[in-house]
Amino acid sequence: MHVREQVPLASLTTLGIGGPAAVLLELTDPADLPEIAAFAAAHGTHPLVLGGGSNVLAADSGCSAPVIKMATEGIRFQPDPDNGTVLMTVDAGHSLQDLVDTAIAEGLTGMETLTGIPGTVGATPVQNVGAYGQEVADTLVSVDAWDWEQGRAVSLSAEQCRLGHRTSIFKHSHRWLLLRVVFRMRPSTLSTPITYRQVADALDVPLGTRVPLAEAAAGVLAVRQGKGMVLMPGDLDNRNAGSVFLSPVITPRAAKRLRAQDAPVHDFSDGSTRVSASWLIKETGFALGQWLAEGVRLSTKQYTLVADQGATAAAFAAAAEAVMDAVYKTTSVRLTPEPDLFGDEPTYRRLTEQGLPRLLEPSANAPHG
Repeated sequence: MHVREQVPLASLTTLGIGGPAAVLLELTDPADLPEIAAFAAAHGTHPLVLGGGSNVLAADSGCSAPVIKMATEGIRFQPDPDNGTVLMTVDAGHSLQDLVDTAIAEGLTGMETLTGIPGTVGATPVQNVGAYGQEVADTLVSVDAWDWEQGRAVSLSAEQCRLGHRTSIFKHSHRWLLLRVVFRMRPSTLSTPITYRQVADALDVPLGTRVPLAEAAAGVLAVRQGKGMVLMPGDLDNRNAGSVFLSPVITPRAAKRLRAQDAPVHDFSDGSTRVSASWLIKETGFALGQWLAEGVRLSTKQYTLVADQGATAAAFAAAAEAVMDAVYKTTSVRLTPEPDLFGDEPTYRRLTEQGLPRLLEPSANAPHG
């Protein structure tokens, strides 16, 4: 366990926002967890958990509670001869991109369209990470976690995780620290069917086509890069948190109306029908690159918020609120922010007073991203 003090959270998040973490504990070996638990007990509080910091809005005032930086790495394969699948057990601090690349190299399908998503594997069950037709719920078997309430390690099945659209029992919870994630993958040289028009167009194939795994990943990556959704050094839109807003649920009547307007409307495995938040922002009249608050603007490539010089958590929250209000007034559809606030309670209280929805409350485990 490596301990550092007064570490700027801005340096550990993709938005580049946030005050100092009073104490940062880097976990590279799960065997050190009892020592970390004892440290947390001495401080009288559960630690907050940080992975790649890609789905986090860190408080301007920082974080006085201990922060655990997940840095555990490793993938283990176990063939299941009963059904011809392969179990992959992955440490929570492992790079999600490396896991996707490894699965493709091993000829395992089920994750190829998750390419280009930053962050760690520990984040994937927390918000049921998904993109372009695949999500963690499709392959998750179980997770191993540390239960702070019971003070012991536990194993939870995929069903117990209660995965939904970008949510789970871990979202907005201080209770668990995810340690390992187990996925069930299917050997195949071909991807799952391509169900998103943008990816199909990039691959020049009809919807529903299965293509070689590496080709599917390349098509998704091309789409994501065109939207500025791949973190690349030197890109002016690099300081982002991915999708700042969840795709909102819409009624069947609204879905029919929006599909007639050629809106990106999709049906999800949880039974919901949702429309693209980016499309709604565009339809509301916002412009690419438009400034929304001091240091905060829309990306020049996609209708999502990015941070620039002088950005603060308070300004980012205010910009998100302004977009939400405008979209609702124009479309009658309510947006919900996706990133999790990270840091001290007084900052959350101030941001809540500014109108940021309750879904942006502090979370212990969601910041694995």
